[in-house]
Order: sequence, then C-alpha cells, then structure tokens
Amino acid sequence: MEVEKRKIEIEKKDNEIIYSKAIKAGRRIYYLDVKKSRNEDLYLAITESKKKIVGFDEDAQVTYEKHKIFLYKEDFDKFVEGLEDVVGFIKREQGEAPQREYKEPEIVDDSTTEQSKANKSFFDKFKF
Repeated sequence: MEVEKRKIEIEKKDNEIIYSKAIKAGRRIYYLDVKKSRNEDLYLAITESKKKIVGFDEDAQVTYEKHKIFLYKEDFDKFVEGLEDVVGFIKREQGEAPQREYKEPEIVDDSTTEQSKANKSFFDKFKF
C-alpha cells in the first residue's frame, strides 16, 4: 500500500508543469507545458485542445478533443528548423494568413546582427 502511494507521488511529481503558456486560436487552444522528466531533464509537452459541440440547445454536449506531442531538448533545433521550413513554404505558396480575432503571441527580436539571430533558439523569440 505504501509502495503504491510512493509510486503515485513520484508520478505526480513527474507530471508536474514547471511553466505553461496557452495560445487561444479560434476553437482550439494550444498549451505549451514545460515538464520535468524522472532524470530531471526539462521537456516540452504540446497539447492541442479542440472544443467539440454535439447536439443543439439543451441537448448540446461540449467535449474537448486533445492531442499531445512531447518534444525533448535534444530535438528542439531539428524541430524548429523543420517548423520554420514548413511555415515558410506555406507563406511563400499562399501568403500570410488573414488577421483573426485572437491576439498573436508577441515576438521579441532585440538582436541586430544576423549571427546573434542565428544563435537564438525558436523559443527565445517569444516573450512569456
């Protein structure tokens, strides 16, 4: 019994969110959660939560469909490189997205040289 309690406490600690940022985008919310692994490494858990409404009026039921990916620090650079490539391709092919009602995350770019920009990671560009 006590061993099970200890196991649950350890799992709870492993799932603890160290830092979090929510990005609202229409019917979706993206959660960027920094968590700590068992070996004390930080990693990023990205969750997409999409609101689903089934039925009408009083019979309507609201549910949330969630999808998660886990991104570990050794994969950050490759992930960001791929993301920037794909987003750049979409922008070149279809142009910028039309402005929506929600506010875009504020991007901070206080560097002036190309070298200092290259040394910054993708996540350093955002002001949290």
